[in-house]
Amino acid sequence: MRLLKAGGIALGVGLLLVVAGAAGLAAYGWRPAIDPVDPPAGFDPALVETGAELASIGNCGTCHTAPGGKPFAGGLALPTPFGTVYTTNITPDPETGIGRWSEAAFGRAMREGVDRAGRHLYPAFPYDHFTLVSDADNQALYAFLMTRQPVAATAPANDLPFPLNQRFVLAGWKLLFLQPGPYTPDPAHDAAWNRGAYLAEGLAHCGACHTPRNLFGAEEKDRRFAGGDAEGWHAVPIGSLSPAPVPWTAESLFHYLRDGWHGQHGTAQGPMGPVADSLAAVPEDDVRAIAAYVASVMGLPDAEARKRGDALAAATADPAGPGTRPQSAGSQTIAAAVPAQDPGAAIYAGTCAACHESGRPSPFGGLDLRLSSAISGDSPANLIRIIRHGVPAASGARGPIMPAFAAALSDRQLAGLLAYLRGRFSDRPAWTGLDDAVRAARDGEVAAAAAASH
Repeated sequence: MRLLKAGGIALGVGLLLVVAGAAGLAAYGWRPAIDPVDPPAGFDPALVETGAELASIGNCGTCHTAPGGKPFAGGLALPTPFGTVYTTNITPDPETGIGRWSEAAFGRAMREGVDRAGRHLYPAFPYDHFTLVSDADNQALYAFLMTRQPVAATAPANDLPFPLNQRFVLAGWKLLFLQPGPYTPDPAHDAAWNRGAYLAEGLAHCGACHTPRNLFGAEEKDRRFAGGDAEGWHAVPIGSLSPAPVPWTAESLFHYLRDGWHGQHGTAQGPMGPVADSLAAVPEDDVRAIAAYVASVMGLPDAEARKRGDALAAATADPAGPGTRPQSAGSQTIAAAVPAQDPGAAIYAGTCAACHESGRPSPFGGLDLRLSSAISGDSPANLIRIIRHGVPAASGARGPIMPAFAAALSDRQLAGLLAYLRGRFSDRPAWTGLDDAVRAARDGEVAAAAAASH
């Protein structure tokens, strides 16, 4: 009886501690509401133009626009390991958007991840990067958003389990992982490098995708740019662990970020596609600054990697000039060399070789697959998605295209093709668990489609 009583007392004390801890965290995380204002008007056009460029660097329109929805009206489903978060309406609609937000309320959301009403925002909105943005740039972003077309639209409720659906827990997350800004220039580097660091680490939030995350969903700062996952795609490492067969340079990064394509690296797909689309609309100097900073983070390749890259670049070079579509052997040669017992090779010869071995320029010829980071990377996730969904034609622009094979290939056939591509066009170890990876990709697409139709 004494043991039962002691156990009850211990349980009661434990519950009290949990309640007290929760109450303390809620008190610590409390933020006051900021009074609403009348929708402002009369912004300086030059300030709005600057804000438009900054919004493109931050890729704001992509995340805050649902498929088929109005620009910046929110409602896009963002899948996370913890559940689905839906982006909010950031048009100046006074009831469902940010039309009654003051500039101070907007700045607090960017710097602290707290909305006008005092609610903590989920870090799917990357305020852990946006905290670095300067007051002047926040002012320009505010001017741009407040001059968009107001849209009355309310995002679906987030689909998160308890206790993650209780926003006070975000105060604890911030206590552990949020390092307040703004950005402080590094005197050891010149102005261009600091501009690139400010943009890449801040508004462009490159690390949000390209850095691994811990069990709490926070970036592992000691593994910055070591690769991560985003929306079912693998964001490849952009440091010394980059899988690119030909090492990146500041110049190749610039063209890839600006054009969404580079002849030695292929086309920007998945979440990188909209990034390149957005960066095409910003000043060239800013894109060059981002590229120079990222290249400096990558560092110079070692002698062996440089030697292999130079040899591969020479072997795949197009006589028309650098950065253009590489030449390769004819598809008939490949088809004739296919081992009859290798179904992956037969699929490649029948569906891939005609483009990837043709030597034709983009958009009618494909990348020489010896140059493919999707094939040489640690994860098959990107290659699975590219094969399943292809590379859609860009509206109004010349660029690479590729048909989708989701309906043409079974899961087993796709796994066989993946194994063949990895073995033939990469010197990296064979992928394991391809059947599971293909199944997981397909199941993830089904779940994402269900969340998007919520």
